[in-house]
Amino acid sequence: MGTVIVITSGKGGTGKTSFCGGLGVALTELGKTVLCIDADIGLRNLDIALGMTDSVLMDFSDVMEGHCLLSRAVATHPGIPNLSLLTAPLSLSREEGVLSDFASLIEEARTQYDYVLIDSPAGLGLGFRLAACAADEAIVVSMNDLSAQRDAQRVLSQLPPTIPVIRLVLNRVKPRLFRRLGQTVDDVMDALGLPLLGLIPEDPAVLLSSNAGRPLLKGSDKGAARACRNIAKRITGVPVPLMKIGRRGMIV
Repeated sequence: MGTVIVITSGKGGTGKTSFCGGLGVALTELGKTVLCIDADIGLRNLDIALGMTDSVLMDFSDVMEGHCLLSRAVATHPGIPNLSLLTAPLSLSREEGVLSDFASLIEEARTQYDYVLIDSPAGLGLGFRLAACAADEAIVVSMNDLSAQRDAQRVLSQLPPTIPVIRLVLNRVKPRLFRRLGQTVDDVMDALGLPLLGLIPEDPAVLLSSNAGRPLLKGSDKGAARACRNIAKRITGVPVPLMKIGRRGMIV
């Protein structure tokens, strides 16, 4: 049975979707089969992060409404055979019963993939509840500004108590900003009460790869790409030292 991980943040702009795509690719590099699910109804962007904008034909509502099987609705990445995407619909025809229907879809998906990564939308609406309803683990993506941390705290309070493992990823880290704010990574961890899964530096390669229509990890082996690979190894149980902010304002 596969592991289902919801990736959430509480607010937009944290780089959650890019991280979800990077983590998905990194897990396939470790020999895992991965299904990435975009739960952002009406504002889906995970296909862009994965370089699959021309691959999506169906969405998870087609499966929930019985129009097709899960195996037909998912799109396989053209260059990464172990990576698949199930995207969100532009809208839902109904809201009644969708939580149980989505949970059933997830239970089927976990029998077919080693990891199911669910990209939760910003906010605490229906998409968030769908993304979290059947998860085994949660990754909260935040930044070191107070607004991102406050929204992350709100998300934590709304995650189902049935999720036993919740960890923190600090994304878009600018070491010099940490120093100017007089903050440390431990301060953020203490504020959220979460163990740290990894640090991801601010990296222009994220935007460049997205605009080029290719996954980040296919064009880079350092910066954010390296961080995603390290996080994937930790998730699978490989002991990898955490990146840290060095004295010269570098992530090492």
